[in-house]
Amino acid sequence: MTSPKNGLTYADAGVDIDAGNALVDQIKPLAATTKRPGVMDGLGGFGAMFDLKSAGYKDPILVAATDGVGTKLKIAIETGILDTVGIDLVAMCVNDLVCQGAEPLFFLDYFATGKLDINEARTIIAGIAEGCKRSNSALVGGETAEMPGMYAKGDFDLAGFSVGAMERGNSLPNGVQEGDILLGLASSGVHSNGYSLVRKIVEQSGLGWEAPSPFGEGTLGRALLAPTCLYVRSGLAAHRAGGLHALAHITGGGLTENLPRALPKGLGAAVDLGAWSMPPVLAWLRDQAGLSQTEMLKTFNCGMGMVAIVQANEADRLAEIFTAEGESVSRIGHVVAGEGVSYSGELG
Repeated sequence: MTSPKNGLTYADAGVDIDAGNALVDQIKPLAATTKRPGVMDGLGGFGAMFDLKSAGYKDPILVAATDGVGTKLKIAIETGILDTVGIDLVAMCVNDLVCQGAEPLFFLDYFATGKLDINEARTIIAGIAEGCKRSNSALVGGETAEMPGMYAKGDFDLAGFSVGAMERGNSLPNGVQEGDILLGLASSGVHSNGYSLVRKIVEQSGLGWEAPSPFGEGTLGRALLAPTCLYVRSGLAAHRAGGLHALAHITGGGLTENLPRALPKGLGAAVDLGAWSMPPVLAWLRDQAGLSQTEMLKTFNCGMGMVAIVQANEADRLAEIFTAEGESVSRIGHVVAGEGVSYSGELG
């Protein structure tokens, strides 16, 4: 008869519960900085409660969104620059919520890795907290999963979940009509889509992440990790002002795929590509790889991170509101009869 094996622990299998608990203790103060009206408790419970009445809602409709950061994470992992991808994660979720007319209320994250490094995880979650603060959304919880054997050394993945609300009858899109004006809100660069192609282009260029950026200051890696813009405060300000008919978050699929999502059947968009200039990073990617204009428009945001569809006689007033909220605004086209997006001019 063989003797039973004993003495193994969960830590021997690669999972350190004590490290996870230590991380929770470190991120509680970060989450506390994002508290807003409606939050009922802090981190540590089995779930998070939120009081919609305390948040000021009388007849609310809830709206939820989930997203990730994609292969932009590979650049963060390979460079060790981890302080901005959390902002990306929040932006990818809350920017979608505001397109529905909803105010983001609270956010939860999912962080999975093969071996938990407390300092690295705290840096990532600090970025998430920063994104939440910028969008007036409370970080109310999340999940940290240490999964040895699932992820290579140093690898991790992120997912985000955001819940927002609007008063009944206040949703977007609403009232889009032929002749409406398209106001483009400038992006900070690539944002968080198209990074599989970005990484391929950089590989073919022969440049390393530590090489000087060929299109701006700092290193190439840092420049490509510029975080996604958050359009929550400006979008909600315009919505409350009246005259805003729709918002389109320009993510995967570019202008070509995302603008039609904000348009009713029978209406399309006419876009003047000469109305703005692309950020230098996008121009460099295009020129480096010889990308066609069609490929650019269906892969990248091309410099427009969000497009507002507004009533024609309110366009100037709403452009002023967006500008006052810190956006760089361009009048890029109008709504037409038909389907899809038609383009004139050339990307600058």
